[in-house]
Amino acid sequence: MSTQAGSRGARRSNRVLGILFLGMFVMGGAELLVVGVLDVMADDLGVSVSSAGALVTTYALGLAFGGPLLTALTMRLDKRTVLVAALVVFLVGNVVAVTTSSFGLLLAGRALTGAAAGLFDATAFAVALASVPPERAGRAIAVVISGVSVSAAIGVPLGTVAGNLLGWRGTFVAVIVLAGAVLAAAVAVVPSVPPVEDSAADQARHAFAPPVLAVLGLCFLVFASTYAALTYIVPFLAEVTGITGAAAGTFLLAYGAATAIGSFGGGRFADRDAAGTLVAGTAGCVLTLLALYVLGAHAVVVAVAMLAWGVCVFGMAPSLQYRVVSLAGPGGGLAQALPASAINAGIAFGAFAGGVAIDRFSVPAAVLTAVGIAVAAVTVAAATRHLTPPPAEKPTEPKQPALAPGHER
Repeated sequence: MSTQAGSRGARRSNRVLGILFLGMFVMGGAELLVVGVLDVMADDLGVSVSSAGALVTTYALGLAFGGPLLTALTMRLDKRTVLVAALVVFLVGNVVAVTTSSFGLLLAGRALTGAAAGLFDATAFAVALASVPPERAGRAIAVVISGVSVSAAIGVPLGTVAGNLLGWRGTFVAVIVLAGAVLAAAVAVVPSVPPVEDSAADQARHAFAPPVLAVLGLCFLVFASTYAALTYIVPFLAEVTGITGAAAGTFLLAYGAATAIGSFGGGRFADRDAAGTLVAGTAGCVLTLLALYVLGAHAVVVAVAMLAWGVCVFGMAPSLQYRVVSLAGPGGGLAQALPASAINAGIAFGAFAGGVAIDRFSVPAAVLTAVGIAVAAVTVAAATRHLTPPPAEKPTEPKQPALAPGHER
């Protein structure tokens, strides 16, 4: 009987994790699909391509700042309720995007959906961890994170094709349909997950403790390094490797597939040794980026380096999330939302730093900039390796009343 009960529990957990994976897939696709149809949207809305680029920025800002704020405000609510509410808000924001002809209102809708995605991300991790035993925590985190990496690998290219065939509004309609399906599944399958008991102030005290901030800084550096090079990888392939057009797209698809493999496999490494995984992963990033910079003229070397790079970056993602939440201890509920904020800040900084390097020097300088940031990431990963979670707080025992003179024991 106990074996049957365990089997039923495992199946239930797998169904919940599957829904969370699909939710993250939809959220990740909605964030990135704009990149593939940016010129189409700019023409339809009567704005410049650079102005349309703000649709990416507002989503990222909504996720980076709105996500943690909404997480703090909803901390005392049942996580199932919060998850469903985040999906509803996400749907509303995308309906606004499809139906409006106002660029300003579209920007507001993107900020709203970004904040909802940030709330969904944090809540999805909390629900995932509540659905599995502690020894499977890393793998549960990996399943959730993999939704984003798979959307980058296949969702964005498919969205780009659909956008050019159906128009950008048709692509957003597809997002709405998929989000509606995830919402229905979440209502039917996801169980109630009680809220944390601590106040938002208590959560924040632990979530922003120095050890947590150190690992959040590592999140920032890892993705700053990645996007200093990745943002400009197509010009690099064209100028240095001699790869253009559809062939360059194949290299990017290979990188995307590697990120999906890394995020799935990284969960087991997080369960075994999350801190050690971060040291190895950052060192791997340094080596692969150096190979790109030094041997970028050789297409085969570049292909292998990009595959290894994708595995290294996203193989660390479960461990980054795991370390932040575990080091936060009692503040883990709020800390769930913080890695996404640090990662988005790192993406923005990395793209900026790579652009500055190109403007001042050359396209390969963006990759060299990425190497420098990755070296800093190795240093931080090594420095944070021996940080441990805070000890469990014990309730304060009431003081014994003072004894009157002559009654001492």
